[in-house]
Amino acid sequence: MRKLPLVVAALLAVTLSPTPAQAHPQGLTMRGADVSTLQRSVELGQKFYDARGRRANPYEILEDAGVNYVRLRIWNDPTSGYSNKEKVLKQARAARAAGHKLLIDFHYSDTWADPGKQFIPKAWEGHSLEQLQQDVYDYTYGICTSLKRQGTTPDSVQIGNEINVGMLWPTGYVNNSDFTPLAGLLNAGYDATKACSRRTQVMVHTALAGNIDAAHWFYDGITAAGAKWDITALSYYCMWHGSLANLSTVIGDVKTRYGKPVVIAETAYPYTTENYDHLENIMLSAAPCDGIPATQQGQAQAFTAVQDTARSAGAIGVFYWEPTWTCIAGNGWDTEDIENSGNAWENMATFDDNGKINPYVRWRR
Repeated sequence: MRKLPLVVAALLAVTLSPTPAQAHPQGLTMRGADVSTLQRSVELGQKFYDARGRRANPYEILEDAGVNYVRLRIWNDPTSGYSNKEKVLKQARAARAAGHKLLIDFHYSDTWADPGKQFIPKAWEGHSLEQLQQDVYDYTYGICTSLKRQGTTPDSVQIGNEINVGMLWPTGYVNNSDFTPLAGLLNAGYDATKACSRRTQVMVHTALAGNIDAAHWFYDGITAAGAKWDITALSYYCMWHGSLANLSTVIGDVKTRYGKPVVIAETAYPYTTENYDHLENIMLSAAPCDGIPATQQGQAQAFTAVQDTARSAGAIGVFYWEPTWTCIAGNGWDTEDIENSGNAWENMATFDDNGKINPYVRWRR
């Protein structure tokens, strides 16, 4: 999804009814939470509380709620100094100490990368395709081996974030359905990851869970161009990506079509319409999807429906995006102005404005 404080002009009509259960004994083995902003929140003094109101380690609170996987984005050289190599290494140690597996989300940018923007890191500007392939290889290998040396080898990595039409624009942008440059960049990341750790699983992540034709165009394209990956990753937000019936169809289709496991790498739902800072929230509707209210119970209902649908369709994991990004002054969205830019997502977190987890939300096997 676009991680900017923009109000979506029109919502899709969706039905949040889980699809009929099928026999998938493996279930959801990847029950994840992207907690990339958590480290700064803690450093700023945010306190976290379990469902009984007892202060506790947020990683452990999430584990008690069913989480077994932590996702951390990494930017090359962000102005904010957060989500860079040093901070990700530190946060990976904290997550692993609490018993979580680790997914590293390479944006290959100094700031947000998503379907609307994929900025080349400043240090790589002006590089040719061949140079960028080497950049991707060296950077990916360097981060992975640094994590490995400290005992936190990533269990999974993403080579790019929501790369619907490519990454590292304009060089890796898919023009006229020519996927060759993008496939070269993806393979550089894949090869670097496997050189670091053969067991680490490589994801290719798009925000195409709502559009089966677009998913075919993209994944058929990188397949024909020779790209390598282990897990197909999709973002799904009911407000933007349609019904759960459609999600089920897309998951089942891409699982069969490409012969790879499928993961929902991002999802979320609001628990309130309240705004706790000066920045307008991304989602303001009192009932964004199928009349499900923006309440704690509604948030849990919507998240459960996504998990149940994903499991029934044959997916192996679902990750909630930024459940710990509460509203605390100084932890804004803008890497250029983290102190003052504000948070447009706090009403989508699974912890409330006081830092207490939503007692109804569970990550389910």
